[in-house]
Amino acid sequence: MTHEITGTTRLTALLGSPVAHSISPQMHNEAFRILNLDYRYLAFDVTPADLPKAVAGLASIHIRGFNLTMPHKIAILPLLDELTPAARLAGAVNTVINENGHLIGHTTDGIGYMQSVKDAGHDIIGKTMTLLGAGGAATAICVQAALDGVAAIHMLKRKNLSWDDTQKFINTIAKETGCQIMLHDITDKDTLRSCIQESAILVNATNVGMAPNTEESVVPADLLFPELIVSDIIYNPRETLLLRQANACGCPTFNGLYMLLYQGAASFECWTGKKMPVDAIKDKYFSQ
Repeated sequence: MTHEITGTTRLTALLGSPVAHSISPQMHNEAFRILNLDYRYLAFDVTPADLPKAVAGLASIHIRGFNLTMPHKIAILPLLDELTPAARLAGAVNTVINENGHLIGHTTDGIGYMQSVKDAGHDIIGKTMTLLGAGGAATAICVQAALDGVAAIHMLKRKNLSWDDTQKFINTIAKETGCQIMLHDITDKDTLRSCIQESAILVNATNVGMAPNTEESVVPADLLFPELIVSDIIYNPRETLLLRQANACGCPTFNGLYMLLYQGAASFECWTGKKMPVDAIKDKYFSQ
């Protein structure tokens, strides 16, 4: 059967800004084609100011669901009718499911990230993580890492208006999971150095280094050491300045491609009730 758009085709989408670089449309549409599902996935560049109008419009045309990427993972929260337990813990949403006009927010970022660590051949359970950033992806990673058994997490962000809210968030997650989680000022180089020296893995969950600003890095190169796993959730470019610095230092590294794959697979199942054909999608779009 040809994979044609019909009068019953269900729409799924990505909302963010920018989105032109995203490979989510290719991976989801290829998965729909392989499984012969009457769905399509499109990417929409939506500014923060236009997010409420965009969500209302998509709900009114009965979209099946959509993903959120930067900068909308937290801004989406007041626009939803319900949050899953994982999204409530993370305080962020990357996946929305539309159940007959009832918008349910979920997060699959943490699941995707922890699976990407395994795919890269690393075991960080019982070890210490340094996590840069406190946005939607970072909080989801923090929650899932704590639930999975990472022993301690150093979360670093700027001391701004959201500092106290972030402190409340990590206190809640630490209490519910037993993971030791500490909040630090990311601009304090001595603290950053100390956190990294204690850690098995360094995770950049900020947008620093993302195209077009590819010559930026949160971490000075002199803080890296060969035994440190360095991970960047950015995948455009596939090798950020941070990863180039880490590779030059002899660190094992990986980018955000497989996090994207596995969080997308979880979203796909939320919308369709079917397992994404991950191996086929990986072979076609995710060769590192």
